[in-house]
Amino acid sequence: MSLYPMLSHRVQRLGRDWVCQWNVAQRLFRDGQAFQHMKRIASCFGACYSPLNPWDCPGSCRLPLLWSTQLPSLVQNSSIHLCPATMKAEGDEPCVKRRRHSGDQDICHSPNEKLCTSPSDETSWSPPQPQCKEGSTPKPRGVVKRHWEYFCQQSKKMKVLEEDKLINQDRQDTLEKFDFTIMSYNILSQDLLEDNSHLYRHCQRHVLAWNYRFPNILADIKRLDADVLCLQEVQEDHYRIEIKPSLEALGYHCEYKMRTGRKPDGCTICFKASKFHLLSSNPVEFFRRNIPLLDRDNVGLVVLLQPLFSCKAPSAAICVANTHLLYNPRRGDIKLTQLAMLLAEITSVAMQEDGHFCPLIICGDFNSVPHSPLYNFLREGKLNYEGLAIGKVSGQEQSPRGNRILTIPIWPQSLGISQDCMYEEQQKQLEKERERKETKEASLENPEEVMTVAKRSPTYLHHSFPLSSAYTHYLPGSGTPEVTTCHSRSAVTVDYIFYSAAKENRAAEPGAEHAFDGRLNLLGRLSLVTEKDLWAVNGLPNETISSDHLPLLAKFRLEE
Repeated sequence: MSLYPMLSHRVQRLGRDWVCQWNVAQRLFRDGQAFQHMKRIASCFGACYSPLNPWDCPGSCRLPLLWSTQLPSLVQNSSIHLCPATMKAEGDEPCVKRRRHSGDQDICHSPNEKLCTSPSDETSWSPPQPQCKEGSTPKPRGVVKRHWEYFCQQSKKMKVLEEDKLINQDRQDTLEKFDFTIMSYNILSQDLLEDNSHLYRHCQRHVLAWNYRFPNILADIKRLDADVLCLQEVQEDHYRIEIKPSLEALGYHCEYKMRTGRKPDGCTICFKASKFHLLSSNPVEFFRRNIPLLDRDNVGLVVLLQPLFSCKAPSAAICVANTHLLYNPRRGDIKLTQLAMLLAEITSVAMQEDGHFCPLIICGDFNSVPHSPLYNFLREGKLNYEGLAIGKVSGQEQSPRGNRILTIPIWPQSLGISQDCMYEEQQKQLEKERERKETKEASLENPEEVMTVAKRSPTYLHHSFPLSSAYTHYLPGSGTPEVTTCHSRSAVTVDYIFYSAAKENRAAEPGAEHAFDGRLNLLGRLSLVTEKDLWAVNGLPNETISSDHLPLLAKFRLEE
Protein backbone atom coordinates (compact mmCIF):
# COMPACT_ATOMS: atom_id res chain seq x y z
CA MET A 1 0.00 0.00 0.00
CA SER A 2 1.35 3.39 -1.00
CA LEU A 3 2.11 5.77 1.84
CA TYR A 4 1.87 8.90 -0.36
CA PRO A 5 -1.91 9.45 0.10
CA MET A 6 -1.38 9.17 3.85
CA LEU A 7 1.09 11.98 4.00
CA SER A 8 -0.10 15.41 5.07
CA HIS A 9 -0.77 18.07 2.48
CA ARG A 10 2.21 20.07 3.74
CA VAL A 11 4.61 17.11 3.44
CA GLN A 12 3.36 16.35 -0.07
CA ARG A 13 3.87 20.00 -1.03
CA LEU A 14 7.43 19.99 0.33
CA GLY A 15 8.15 16.89 -1.72
CA ARG A 16 6.80 18.51 -4.86
CA ASP A 17 8.88 21.64 -4.25
CA TRP A 18 12.07 19.51 -3.83
CA VAL A 19 11.43 17.58 -7.04
CA CYS A 20 10.67 20.80 -8.95
CA GLN A 21 13.87 22.45 -7.76
CA TRP A 22 15.92 19.32 -8.64
CA ASN A 23 14.41 19.26 -12.15
CA VAL A 24 15.11 22.97 -12.60
CA ALA A 25 18.75 22.46 -11.58
CA GLN A 26 19.14 19.65 -14.11
CA ARG A 27 17.68 21.75 -16.92
CA LEU A 28 19.83 24.75 -16.05
CA PHE A 29 23.05 22.72 -16.25
CA ARG A 30 22.02 21.01 -19.47
CA ASP A 31 21.11 24.26 -21.22
CA GLY A 32 23.73 26.51 -19.60
CA GLN A 33 27.15 27.53 -20.77
CA ALA A 34 28.71 25.66 -17.83
CA PHE A 35 27.61 22.31 -19.25
CA GLN A 36 28.78 23.18 -22.74
CA HIS A 37 32.13 24.26 -21.31
CA MET A 38 32.45 20.97 -19.44
CA LYS A 39 31.76 19.06 -22.64
CA ARG A 40 34.62 20.88 -24.34
CA ILE A 41 36.89 20.03 -21.40
CA ALA A 42 35.83 16.42 -21.64
CA SER A 43 36.78 16.23 -25.31
CA CYS A 44 40.19 17.75 -24.54
CA PHE A 45 40.95 15.18 -21.84
CA GLY A 46 39.34 12.31 -23.73
CA ALA A 47 37.19 11.50 -20.74
CA CYS A 48 33.88 9.70 -20.95
CA TYR A 49 31.23 11.41 -18.87
CA SER A 50 27.97 10.17 -17.52
CA PRO A 51 24.73 12.12 -18.04
CA LEU A 52 23.93 14.86 -15.56
CA ASN A 53 20.88 13.01 -14.37
CA PRO A 54 21.94 9.72 -12.73
CA TRP A 55 18.45 8.32 -13.40
CA ASP A 56 18.92 8.70 -17.17
CA CYS A 57 21.20 5.64 -17.31
CA PRO A 58 20.86 2.12 -15.90
CA GLY A 59 22.93 1.01 -12.94
CA SER A 60 25.00 3.24 -10.76
CA CYS A 61 26.58 6.36 -12.29
CA ARG A 62 29.53 8.11 -10.72
CA LEU A 63 30.59 11.65 -11.49
CA PRO A 64 34.26 11.80 -12.56
CA LEU A 65 36.72 13.66 -10.39
CA LEU A 66 37.16 16.45 -12.93
CA TRP A 67 33.50 17.46 -12.49
CA SER A 68 33.81 17.95 -8.75
CA THR A 69 36.97 20.03 -9.11
CA GLN A 70 35.90 22.16 -12.07
CA LEU A 71 32.16 22.58 -11.54
CA PRO A 72 32.10 25.31 -8.83
CA SER A 73 34.36 27.69 -10.74
CA LEU A 74 32.56 26.99 -14.00
CA VAL A 75 29.18 27.82 -12.48
CA GLN A 76 30.48 31.02 -10.89
CA ASN A 77 32.06 32.23 -14.12
CA SER A 78 29.26 31.24 -16.49
CA SER A 79 25.97 32.93 -17.29
CA ILE A 80 23.12 30.49 -16.85
CA HIS A 81 20.05 31.64 -18.79
CA LEU A 82 16.62 30.81 -17.42
CA CYS A 83 13.84 29.89 -19.78
CA PRO A 84 10.18 29.11 -19.02
CA ALA A 85 8.99 25.55 -19.12
CA THR A 86 7.26 24.21 -22.22
CA MET A 87 3.46 24.31 -22.41
CA LYS A 88 1.67 21.02 -22.95
CA ALA A 89 0.00 22.35 -26.06
CA GLU A 90 -0.08 25.56 -28.03
CA GLY A 91 -3.65 26.15 -26.91
CA ASP A 92 -2.49 26.28 -23.29
CA GLU A 93 -0.49 29.44 -23.92
CA PRO A 94 -2.25 32.80 -23.98
CA CYS A 95 -2.32 34.11 -27.53
CA VAL A 96 -0.63 37.34 -26.46
CA LYS A 97 2.29 35.28 -25.13
CA ARG A 98 2.63 33.30 -28.37
CA ARG A 99 2.57 36.56 -30.34
CA ARG A 100 2.35 39.90 -28.54
CA HIS A 101 0.83 41.79 -31.46
CA SER A 102 0.26 41.03 -35.11
CA GLY A 103 3.58 41.28 -36.90
CA ASP A 104 5.72 41.09 -33.76
CA GLN A 105 8.18 38.32 -33.04
CA ASP A 106 7.14 35.33 -30.99
CA ILE A 107 8.34 35.61 -27.40
CA CYS A 108 9.33 32.04 -26.55
CA HIS A 109 8.29 28.76 -28.16
CA SER A 110 10.65 26.16 -26.74
CA PRO A 111 12.77 25.66 -23.65
CA ASN A 112 15.90 25.99 -25.78
CA GLU A 113 15.13 29.56 -26.79
CA LYS A 114 16.16 32.47 -24.56
CA LEU A 115 13.68 35.10 -23.48
CA CYS A 116 14.82 38.07 -25.56
CA THR A 117 12.78 41.26 -25.64
CA SER A 118 13.42 44.91 -26.23
CA PRO A 119 11.89 47.74 -24.22
CA SER A 120 8.90 49.29 -25.94
CA ASP A 121 8.53 52.26 -23.64
CA GLU A 122 9.71 53.61 -20.31
CA THR A 123 7.44 51.37 -18.25
CA SER A 124 9.28 48.12 -18.98
CA TRP A 125 12.74 46.76 -18.26
CA SER A 126 14.55 44.64 -20.82
CA PRO A 127 15.27 41.17 -19.49
CA PRO A 128 17.60 39.41 -19.84
CA GLN A 129 20.39 41.94 -19.43
CA PRO A 130 23.76 41.42 -21.13
CA GLN A 131 26.61 40.18 -19.01
CA CYS A 132 27.84 42.89 -16.70
CA LYS A 133 31.36 44.12 -16.66
CA GLU A 134 33.50 43.31 -13.69
CA GLY A 135 32.58 45.45 -10.71
CA SER A 136 29.19 46.50 -12.09
CA THR A 137 25.82 45.65 -10.52
CA PRO A 138 23.39 43.64 -12.67
CA LYS A 139 19.82 44.92 -13.00
CA PRO A 140 17.10 42.68 -11.60
CA ARG A 141 15.12 40.48 -13.96
CA GLY A 142 11.34 40.23 -14.00
CA VAL A 143 10.87 43.87 -13.00
CA VAL A 144 8.50 46.38 -14.58
CA LYS A 145 9.20 50.03 -13.95
CA ARG A 146 6.42 51.93 -12.22
CA HIS A 147 6.35 55.60 -11.29
CA TRP A 148 4.30 57.98 -9.19
CA GLU A 149 1.53 59.86 -10.97
CA TYR A 150 1.01 62.95 -8.87
CA PHE A 151 -2.08 65.21 -9.13
CA CYS A 152 -1.47 68.89 -8.55
CA GLN A 153 -4.40 70.18 -6.51
CA GLN A 154 -4.12 73.66 -7.98
CA SER A 155 -3.93 72.87 -11.71
CA LYS A 156 -5.78 69.51 -11.52
CA LYS A 157 -3.12 68.11 -13.87
CA MET A 158 -1.04 64.99 -13.52
CA LYS A 159 2.73 65.01 -13.14
CA VAL A 160 5.05 62.01 -13.34
CA LEU A 161 7.66 61.60 -10.60
CA GLU A 162 10.60 59.23 -10.46
CA GLU A 163 10.02 55.90 -8.74
CA ASP A 164 10.27 55.83 -4.93
CA LYS A 165 10.08 59.62 -4.65
CA LEU A 166 7.62 60.87 -2.07
CA ILE A 167 4.73 63.15 -2.88
CA ASN A 168 5.16 66.56 -1.25
CA GLN A 169 2.76 69.42 -1.70
CA ASP A 170 1.10 72.13 0.37
CA ARG A 171 3.32 71.34 3.34
CA GLN A 172 2.35 74.57 5.03
CA ASP A 173 -1.00 72.99 5.85
CA THR A 174 0.27 69.71 7.24
CA LEU A 175 -1.01 70.43 10.73
CA GLU A 176 -4.58 70.81 9.47
CA LYS A 177 -4.57 68.04 6.85
CA PHE A 178 -4.03 64.32 7.04
CA ASP A 179 -2.22 62.52 4.20
CA PHE A 180 -1.96 58.75 4.01
CA THR A 181 -1.30 55.97 1.52
CA ILE A 182 -3.26 52.75 1.01
CA MET A 183 -2.33 49.57 -0.85
CA SER A 184 -4.52 46.82 -2.29
CA TYR A 185 -2.61 43.62 -3.08
CA ASN A 186 -3.70 40.06 -3.89
CA ILE A 187 -0.59 38.15 -2.79
CA LEU A 188 -1.66 34.73 -4.23
CA SER A 189 -2.33 31.98 -1.70
CA GLN A 190 0.15 29.11 -2.03
CA ASP A 191 -2.59 26.48 -1.79
CA LEU A 192 -4.58 28.18 -4.55
CA LEU A 193 -1.44 28.42 -6.67
CA GLU A 194 -0.85 24.68 -6.36
CA ASP A 195 -4.51 23.81 -6.92
CA ASN A 196 -4.53 25.89 -10.12
CA SER A 197 -1.09 25.04 -11.47
CA HIS A 198 -2.40 25.19 -15.07
CA LEU A 199 -2.46 28.99 -14.73
CA TYR A 200 1.30 29.10 -14.13
CA ARG A 201 2.74 26.81 -16.81
CA HIS A 202 4.69 29.75 -18.20
CA CYS A 203 6.56 30.18 -14.90
CA GLN A 204 9.91 28.81 -13.85
CA ARG A 205 9.05 26.31 -11.16
CA HIS A 206 11.40 27.57 -8.48
CA VAL A 207 9.77 31.05 -8.43
CA LEU A 208 6.46 29.45 -7.39
CA ALA A 209 7.73 28.11 -4.07
CA TRP A 210 6.45 30.02 -1.01
CA ASN A 211 9.93 30.26 0.53
CA TYR A 212 10.96 32.10 -2.65
CA ARG A 213 7.82 34.24 -2.99
CA PHE A 214 7.31 35.53 0.54
CA PRO A 215 10.62 37.47 0.81
CA ASN A 216 9.76 39.24 -2.47
CA ILE A 217 6.23 40.08 -1.28
CA LEU A 218 7.53 41.41 2.03
CA ALA A 219 10.20 43.44 0.21
CA ASP A 220 7.48 45.07 -1.93
CA ILE A 221 5.48 45.95 1.18
CA LYS A 222 8.55 47.46 2.84
CA ARG A 223 9.54 49.44 -0.24
CA LEU A 224 6.09 50.89 -0.92
CA ASP A 225 5.59 51.59 2.81
CA ALA A 226 1.81 52.11 2.72
CA ASP A 227 0.02 53.37 5.82
CA VAL A 228 -2.87 50.94 5.23
CA LEU A 229 -2.58 47.48 3.63
CA CYS A 230 -5.56 45.60 2.17
CA LEU A 231 -4.32 42.13 1.27
CA GLN A 232 -6.29 39.31 -0.38
CA GLU A 233 -5.58 35.56 -0.63
CA VAL A 234 -3.70 35.60 2.67
CA GLN A 235 -3.24 31.96 3.65
CA GLU A 236 -4.05 31.37 7.31
CA ASP A 237 -0.99 29.35 8.30
CA HIS A 238 1.35 31.74 6.49
CA TYR A 239 -0.44 34.71 8.08
CA ARG A 240 -0.12 33.30 11.57
CA ILE A 241 3.49 32.10 11.30
CA GLU A 242 5.16 34.63 8.97
CA ILE A 243 3.02 37.46 7.59
CA LYS A 244 1.50 38.88 10.78
CA PRO A 245 4.76 38.77 12.82
CA SER A 246 6.67 40.39 9.95
CA LEU A 247 4.11 43.18 9.55
CA GLU A 248 3.85 43.79 13.29
CA ALA A 249 7.64 44.17 13.35
CA LEU A 250 7.18 46.95 10.76
CA GLY A 251 4.72 48.77 13.04
CA TYR A 252 1.41 47.50 11.60
CA HIS A 253 -1.68 46.43 13.51
CA CYS A 254 -3.36 43.52 11.69
CA GLU A 255 -7.00 42.45 11.38
CA TYR A 256 -7.78 39.20 9.55
CA LYS A 257 -10.85 37.36 8.28
CA MET A 258 -10.44 33.82 6.99
CA ARG A 259 -12.79 32.41 4.39
CA THR A 260 -15.54 30.12 5.61
CA GLY A 261 -15.75 26.39 4.96
CA ARG A 262 -12.48 24.59 4.32
CA LYS A 263 -10.85 27.42 2.35
CA PRO A 264 -7.41 28.22 3.84
CA ASP A 265 -7.09 31.92 2.90
CA GLY A 266 -8.77 35.22 3.64
CA CYS A 267 -8.52 39.02 3.69
CA THR A 268 -6.55 41.21 6.03
CA ILE A 269 -6.41 44.95 6.74
CA CYS A 270 -3.23 46.22 8.37
CA PHE A 271 -2.52 49.80 9.37
CA LYS A 272 0.35 51.66 10.97
CA ALA A 273 -0.33 52.05 14.66
CA SER A 274 1.53 55.37 14.54
CA LYS A 275 -1.09 56.88 12.18
CA PHE A 276 -4.43 55.26 13.07
CA HIS A 277 -6.43 54.00 16.01
CA LEU A 278 -8.85 51.11 15.49
CA LEU A 279 -12.44 52.00 16.38
CA SER A 280 -14.10 48.80 15.16
CA SER A 281 -13.41 45.69 13.08
CA ASN A 282 -16.31 44.00 11.30
CA PRO A 283 -15.89 40.75 9.34
CA VAL A 284 -18.45 39.88 6.64
CA GLU A 285 -19.27 36.30 5.65
CA PHE A 286 -21.05 35.87 2.31
CA PHE A 287 -21.97 32.22 2.89
CA ARG A 288 -25.56 31.57 4.03
CA ARG A 289 -26.47 28.00 4.86
CA ASN A 290 -30.20 28.39 4.15
CA ILE A 291 -29.86 30.41 0.93
CA PRO A 292 -28.81 28.26 -2.08
CA LEU A 293 -27.59 31.33 -3.98
CA LEU A 294 -25.00 32.07 -1.29
CA ASP A 295 -23.16 28.77 -1.12
CA ARG A 296 -19.69 30.28 -1.66
CA ASP A 297 -17.08 31.00 1.01
CA ASN A 298 -15.91 34.50 0.05
CA VAL A 299 -15.57 37.12 2.77
CA GLY A 300 -15.00 40.79 3.40
CA LEU A 301 -13.60 42.93 6.21
CA VAL A 302 -14.66 46.45 7.22
CA VAL A 303 -12.75 48.56 9.74
CA LEU A 304 -13.30 52.03 11.14
CA LEU A 305 -10.06 53.94 11.70
CA GLN A 306 -9.47 57.17 13.56
CA PRO A 307 -6.54 59.22 12.24
CA LEU A 308 -3.96 60.25 14.83
CA PHE A 309 -3.23 63.87 14.00
CA SER A 310 -3.88 67.41 15.17
CA CYS A 311 -7.29 68.15 13.74
CA LYS A 312 -10.14 70.50 14.48
CA ALA A 313 -12.54 67.56 14.29
CA PRO A 314 -11.22 64.95 16.74
CA SER A 315 -14.11 62.60 15.90
CA ALA A 316 -12.95 62.21 12.29
CA ALA A 317 -12.91 58.62 11.09
CA ILE A 318 -12.24 56.71 7.87
CA CYS A 319 -14.04 53.52 6.89
CA VAL A 320 -11.84 51.01 5.02
CA ALA A 321 -13.25 47.84 3.44
CA ASN A 322 -11.45 44.93 1.82
CA THR A 323 -12.94 42.00 -0.09
CA HIS A 324 -12.34 39.25 -2.64
CA LEU A 325 -15.51 38.50 -4.62
CA LEU A 326 -16.30 35.20 -6.29
CA TYR A 327 -14.24 34.46 -9.41
CA ASN A 328 -16.73 32.45 -11.51
CA PRO A 329 -17.43 34.69 -14.54
CA ARG A 330 -20.83 33.04 -15.15
CA ARG A 331 -22.24 33.80 -11.68
CA GLY A 332 -22.85 37.52 -11.73
CA ASP A 333 -25.89 37.00 -9.51
CA ILE A 334 -23.65 35.76 -6.70
CA LYS A 335 -21.16 38.60 -7.22
CA LEU A 336 -23.84 41.30 -7.05
CA THR A 337 -25.32 39.73 -3.91
CA GLN A 338 -21.93 39.51 -2.21
CA LEU A 339 -21.28 43.15 -3.10
CA ALA A 340 -24.67 44.18 -1.69
CA MET A 341 -23.86 42.39 1.57
CA LEU A 342 -20.53 44.21 1.82
CA LEU A 343 -22.18 47.58 1.11
CA ALA A 344 -24.82 46.90 3.78
CA GLU A 345 -22.10 46.35 6.38
CA ILE A 346 -20.23 49.46 5.19
CA THR A 347 -23.43 51.51 5.53
CA SER A 348 -23.88 50.27 9.08
CA VAL A 349 -20.25 51.01 10.03
CA ALA A 350 -19.74 54.31 8.19
CA MET A 351 -22.93 56.06 9.31
CA GLN A 352 -22.21 58.60 12.02
CA GLU A 353 -24.49 59.86 14.80
CA ASP A 354 -25.57 62.91 12.78
CA GLY A 355 -26.77 60.69 9.92
CA HIS A 356 -23.87 61.50 7.62
CA PHE A 357 -21.31 59.00 6.36
CA CYS A 358 -17.63 59.18 7.13
CA PRO A 359 -15.05 59.03 4.28
CA LEU A 360 -14.85 55.62 2.66
CA ILE A 361 -12.28 53.51 0.79
CA ILE A 362 -13.09 50.08 -0.68
CA CYS A 363 -10.23 47.89 -1.87
CA GLY A 364 -10.05 44.38 -3.21
CA ASP A 365 -10.15 41.86 -5.99
CA PHE A 366 -13.66 42.28 -7.44
CA ASN A 367 -13.20 39.78 -10.28
CA SER A 368 -14.89 42.29 -12.60
CA VAL A 369 -13.41 44.36 -15.40
CA PRO A 370 -13.67 48.17 -15.81
CA HIS A 371 -17.01 49.52 -17.05
CA SER A 372 -18.80 46.22 -16.52
CA PRO A 373 -22.29 46.45 -14.91
CA LEU A 374 -20.84 45.58 -11.48
CA TYR A 375 -18.10 48.21 -11.85
CA ASN A 376 -20.59 50.85 -13.02
CA PHE A 377 -22.86 50.03 -10.10
CA LEU A 378 -20.07 50.78 -7.65
CA ARG A 379 -19.13 53.99 -9.45
CA GLU A 380 -22.63 55.39 -10.09
CA GLY A 381 -24.58 54.07 -7.13
CA LYS A 382 -27.38 52.53 -9.21
CA LEU A 383 -28.02 49.65 -11.59
CA ASN A 384 -31.07 48.57 -13.59
CA TYR A 385 -30.50 44.86 -14.04
CA GLU A 386 -33.71 44.04 -15.94
CA GLY A 387 -32.84 41.68 -18.81
CA LEU A 388 -29.16 41.50 -17.78
CA ALA A 389 -27.48 38.11 -18.32
CA ILE A 390 -25.65 36.76 -15.28
CA GLY A 391 -22.55 36.12 -17.41
CA LYS A 392 -22.35 39.80 -18.38
CA VAL A 393 -22.36 41.27 -14.87
CA SER A 394 -18.58 41.14 -14.36
CA GLY A 395 -17.57 41.56 -18.02
CA GLN A 396 -15.22 38.56 -17.82
CA GLU A 397 -17.27 36.01 -19.76
CA GLN A 398 -16.73 36.21 -23.52
CA SER A 399 -18.31 32.87 -24.45
CA PRO A 400 -22.04 32.18 -25.00
CA ARG A 401 -22.19 30.57 -21.55
CA GLY A 402 -23.87 32.40 -18.70
CA ASN A 403 -26.74 33.85 -20.76
CA ARG A 404 -29.41 33.12 -18.16
CA ILE A 405 -31.15 36.36 -17.18
CA LEU A 406 -30.92 37.65 -13.62
CA THR A 407 -33.98 36.86 -11.53
CA ILE A 408 -36.13 39.63 -10.04
CA PRO A 409 -35.25 40.09 -7.24
CA ILE A 410 -31.72 38.73 -7.36
CA TRP A 411 -31.59 37.59 -3.74
CA PRO A 412 -34.43 36.41 -1.49
CA GLN A 413 -36.05 38.64 1.10
CA SER A 414 -34.85 36.29 3.83
CA LEU A 415 -31.33 37.67 3.36
CA GLY A 416 -32.49 40.84 5.16
CA ILE A 417 -30.86 43.27 2.71
CA SER A 418 -32.87 45.80 0.73
CA GLN A 419 -32.40 46.80 -2.91
CA ASP A 420 -30.69 49.92 -1.49
CA CYS A 421 -27.93 47.60 -0.19
CA MET A 422 -28.79 48.28 3.43
CA TYR A 423 -29.86 46.02 6.26
CA GLU A 424 -33.67 46.00 6.23
CA GLU A 425 -33.98 46.88 9.90
CA GLN A 426 -31.59 49.79 9.61
CA GLN A 427 -33.36 51.10 6.51
CA LYS A 428 -36.79 50.90 8.14
CA GLN A 429 -35.54 52.90 11.09
CA LEU A 430 -33.97 55.55 8.85
CA GLU A 431 -37.12 55.84 6.76
CA LYS A 432 -39.25 56.34 9.86
CA GLU A 433 -36.96 59.11 11.10
CA ARG A 434 -36.93 60.74 7.65
CA GLU A 435 -40.72 60.58 7.29
CA ARG A 436 -41.20 62.04 10.76
CA LYS A 437 -38.88 64.93 9.95
CA GLU A 438 -40.36 65.59 6.50
CA THR A 439 -43.93 65.38 7.81
CA LYS A 440 -43.16 67.91 10.53
CA GLU A 441 -41.57 70.32 8.07
CA ALA A 442 -44.42 69.91 5.58
CA SER A 443 -47.12 70.47 8.21
CA LEU A 444 -45.57 73.79 9.13
CA GLU A 445 -45.66 74.96 5.51
CA ASN A 446 -48.92 73.31 4.37
CA PRO A 447 -50.98 71.47 6.98
CA GLU A 448 -53.15 69.82 4.28
CA GLU A 449 -50.23 68.40 2.27
CA VAL A 450 -49.83 64.62 2.54
CA MET A 451 -46.31 63.19 2.28
CA THR A 452 -45.83 60.04 0.18
CA VAL A 453 -42.76 57.90 -0.23
CA ALA A 454 -41.92 57.06 -3.84
CA LYS A 455 -41.56 53.36 -4.53
CA ARG A 456 -38.66 52.25 -6.70
CA SER A 457 -38.80 49.68 -9.46
CA PRO A 458 -37.83 46.20 -8.17
CA THR A 459 -35.20 45.90 -10.94
CA TYR A 460 -33.13 48.84 -9.62
CA LEU A 461 -30.25 48.45 -7.18
CA HIS A 462 -28.99 51.49 -5.27
CA HIS A 463 -26.33 52.28 -2.71
CA SER A 464 -25.37 55.42 -0.83
CA PHE A 465 -21.76 55.75 -1.97
CA PRO A 466 -21.23 56.68 -5.62
CA LEU A 467 -17.47 56.18 -5.69
CA SER A 468 -14.46 57.22 -7.72
CA SER A 469 -11.65 54.92 -8.82
CA ALA A 470 -8.06 55.80 -7.96
CA TYR A 471 -7.08 54.51 -11.43
CA THR A 472 -8.41 55.38 -14.90
CA HIS A 473 -7.69 51.85 -16.24
CA TYR A 474 -6.00 53.19 -19.38
CA LEU A 475 -2.51 54.57 -19.86
CA PRO A 476 -2.62 58.39 -20.19
CA GLY A 477 -2.26 59.50 -23.79
CA SER A 478 -2.21 56.09 -25.47
CA GLY A 479 -5.52 54.62 -24.31
CA THR A 480 -3.87 51.21 -23.85
CA PRO A 481 -5.64 49.19 -21.13
CA GLU A 482 -3.84 48.80 -17.81
CA VAL A 483 -3.77 45.37 -16.20
CA THR A 484 -3.57 44.34 -12.55
CA THR A 485 -3.32 40.55 -12.97
CA CYS A 486 -1.59 38.30 -15.48
CA HIS A 487 -1.29 34.52 -15.80
CA SER A 488 -1.46 31.85 -18.52
CA ARG A 489 -5.17 32.38 -19.14
CA SER A 490 -5.63 36.15 -19.13
CA ALA A 491 -4.28 39.60 -18.31
CA VAL A 492 -6.94 42.08 -17.16
CA THR A 493 -7.87 44.59 -14.47
CA VAL A 494 -9.87 43.14 -11.57
CA ASP A 495 -8.26 44.95 -8.58
CA TYR A 496 -9.42 48.40 -7.51
CA ILE A 497 -9.16 51.17 -4.96
CA PHE A 498 -12.51 52.97 -4.80
CA TYR A 499 -12.95 56.06 -2.63
CA SER A 500 -15.50 58.70 -1.67
CA ALA A 501 -14.17 61.80 -3.39
CA ALA A 502 -14.56 65.33 -2.10
CA LYS A 503 -17.26 67.20 -4.03
CA GLU A 504 -14.88 69.52 -5.83
CA ASN A 505 -12.91 66.53 -7.16
CA ARG A 506 -15.86 64.46 -8.33
CA ALA A 507 -16.48 64.53 -12.05
CA ALA A 508 -20.00 65.16 -13.28
CA GLU A 509 -21.37 61.68 -13.91
CA PRO A 510 -24.66 59.80 -13.54
CA GLY A 511 -25.49 59.41 -9.87
CA ALA A 512 -23.13 62.17 -8.73
CA GLU A 513 -26.05 64.36 -7.72
CA HIS A 514 -26.82 61.90 -4.92
CA ALA A 515 -23.27 61.63 -3.64
CA PHE A 516 -22.21 62.83 -0.25
CA ASP A 517 -19.04 64.85 0.35
CA GLY A 518 -16.51 62.08 0.79
CA ARG A 519 -13.77 64.48 1.96
CA LEU A 520 -10.97 62.50 0.24
CA ASN A 521 -8.70 64.10 -2.35
CA LEU A 522 -6.56 61.83 -4.49
CA LEU A 523 -2.98 63.15 -4.39
CA GLY A 524 -1.29 60.48 -6.46
CA ARG A 525 -0.98 56.83 -7.38
CA LEU A 526 1.64 54.28 -8.36
CA SER A 527 1.27 53.73 -12.11
CA LEU A 528 0.12 50.45 -13.61
CA VAL A 529 1.44 48.76 -16.77
CA THR A 530 0.10 47.00 -19.85
CA GLU A 531 -0.24 43.34 -20.74
CA LYS A 532 2.63 43.70 -23.20
CA ASP A 533 4.89 45.05 -20.45
CA LEU A 534 4.19 42.04 -18.24
CA TRP A 535 4.78 39.43 -20.93
CA ALA A 536 8.06 41.18 -21.69
CA VAL A 537 9.18 39.91 -18.28
CA ASN A 538 7.55 36.48 -18.73
CA GLY A 539 4.24 37.39 -17.09
CA LEU A 540 3.38 36.87 -13.42
CA PRO A 541 4.69 35.54 -11.12
CA ASN A 542 8.34 35.90 -12.12
CA GLU A 543 11.73 36.22 -10.45
CA THR A 544 10.96 39.58 -8.85
CA ILE A 545 7.15 39.92 -8.73
CA SER A 546 5.92 36.98 -6.68
CA SER A 547 2.17 37.20 -7.18
CA ASP A 548 -0.03 37.01 -10.26
CA HIS A 549 -1.39 40.42 -9.25
CA LEU A 550 0.31 43.81 -9.04
CA PRO A 551 0.03 45.92 -5.89
CA LEU A 552 -2.11 49.05 -6.24
CA LEU A 553 -1.04 52.10 -4.23
CA ALA A 554 -2.73 55.49 -3.86
CA LYS A 555 -2.16 58.55 -1.70
CA PHE A 556 -5.07 60.55 -0.24
CA ARG A 557 -5.64 63.71 1.74
CA LEU A 558 -8.44 63.85 4.29
CA GLU A 559 -10.03 67.30 4.11
CA GLU A 560 -11.57 69.12 7.07
